[in-house]
Amino acid sequence: MSGIRKSFPGVVALDGVDIEVNKGEVMGLLGENGAGKSTLMSILFGLYNRDAGSIEIEGKPVTIKNSGDAIGLGLGMVHQSFTLVPNLTAMENIILGAEPSRAGVIDWREARRKVTELTSQVGLEVPMNHQAEDLPTGFKQRTEILKALLRGAKILILDEPTAVLTPLESEELFRSIRRLTAGGTTVIFITHKLKEVLSITNRITIMRRGKVIATMETKDATVDVLANAMVGREIERKFVFAEYQPGETILDIRNLTVSALHNSHAVDNCSLSVREGEIVGLAGVEGNGQSELVEAIMGLRRPLSGEITLRGKLVNELSTSEILKLSVGHVPEDRALNGLILDFSISENVILGSANRPTFSQRGVLVRGKVRDFARRVVSAFNVSAAGVEVKARNLSGGNQQKVIVGRELANEPRLLVAHQPTRGLDVASTEYIQSLLVSARNAKRGVLLVSADFDEVLDLSDRILVLYEGKIIGELQRGSSIGELGKLLGGVVG
Repeated sequence: MSGIRKSFPGVVALDGVDIEVNKGEVMGLLGENGAGKSTLMSILFGLYNRDAGSIEIEGKPVTIKNSGDAIGLGLGMVHQSFTLVPNLTAMENIILGAEPSRAGVIDWREARRKVTELTSQVGLEVPMNHQAEDLPTGFKQRTEILKALLRGAKILILDEPTAVLTPLESEELFRSIRRLTAGGTTVIFITHKLKEVLSITNRITIMRRGKVIATMETKDATVDVLANAMVGREIERKFVFAEYQPGETILDIRNLTVSALHNSHAVDNCSLSVREGEIVGLAGVEGNGQSELVEAIMGLRRPLSGEITLRGKLVNELSTSEILKLSVGHVPEDRALNGLILDFSISENVILGSANRPTFSQRGVLVRGKVRDFARRVVSAFNVSAAGVEVKARNLSGGNQQKVIVGRELANEPRLLVAHQPTRGLDVASTEYIQSLLVSARNAKRGVLLVSADFDEVLDLSDRILVLYEGKIIGELQRGSSIGELGKLLGGVVG
């Protein structure tokens, strides 16, 4: 890709980008949120049209106007959000749109033969007769990869492929990637996990503000070199923890059971506690009950049985607004869906949940001046990059949206902060900053429940780590535990 340019209204997303990927290699593509990685790959896969520049595949100029053109040229893309049809089987999803047929009818024998041959070649086994919605996350991803390969993908773009995988599943994915590249497939690997880039890639290209600023051999790179190149400054990745002296219990959960779909229990007889001055990490592969547990704590879902006590008060039947009044802060899992109202301004978003307080309203009418003053303090204190507090949340980068949410919650000095995926999808600089805020809250004797699928984050920040597997807490680890110890528990291996 040479001289690639792409602009959106008021924003130059790509400014003359050159990138070269060799056949049979794994190229890591790194950059902060907004650096242009996804836009560049979207142009390569035909989801956007470029304003200028050229693309060559195997030395020949190509025109890619849509994803159909891209697939025809041997490109495949596995998105971070899976695109499987939930009520179709894995087999049906893999052949969807490329079904072998005879006399206008799907030739299932030929379909099974082709898929079986492909899985044998690349070492990606999947339970073919299971519906996609019932597949574990790792198998869903394998299905997506097989779907792309069946269409003849010779260049495979993987966007944040390990975001929801256990360490064991990640290693299995890496083995499959190595097998693919040994057979001549080219892989472009987009991720924020620097250790993974060093583990799986041959070369690394780093983007910043719409430009390529470095390409290097992986053997010449380190975590610090990559992190500093991405942000253009030195990143301090070490946190200072005050002495671990937990105080009184703020959150106490006893024998909690919470329902899920299909009449099953998402949370099954679960007990845990969070005390002042500690970060309790709740680790688990997504879909093991974390979301339902957080929703129950925050009054968004009613428990079937058990007790949730906040600061000595039973809250099973309380509303979310009543729970927030007990000095609880909540960073929700999905910032766009549950954390912000995207068409509201920053100043409107920072008073969500507290607009009725006398500080911000009188006789039911907002005092706009006080709201704007508070918003300016949040923007300043939490390093939100924005032209002003009346900017709509929709126009902020993902990192700045997250800073608005975390800033809003911490500005109220909660006794307990429930932080659910607080750094998901953030670049290294935004991640470091949000993590430092969590540590500061802990050092200020607040309790933090950290629910994260980033297992390095859980290990780095937590005083205690609880592992949730199929709705049950099956183990507890202390600070200093290894990724290997955590990985076994994440896969349900106890003892």
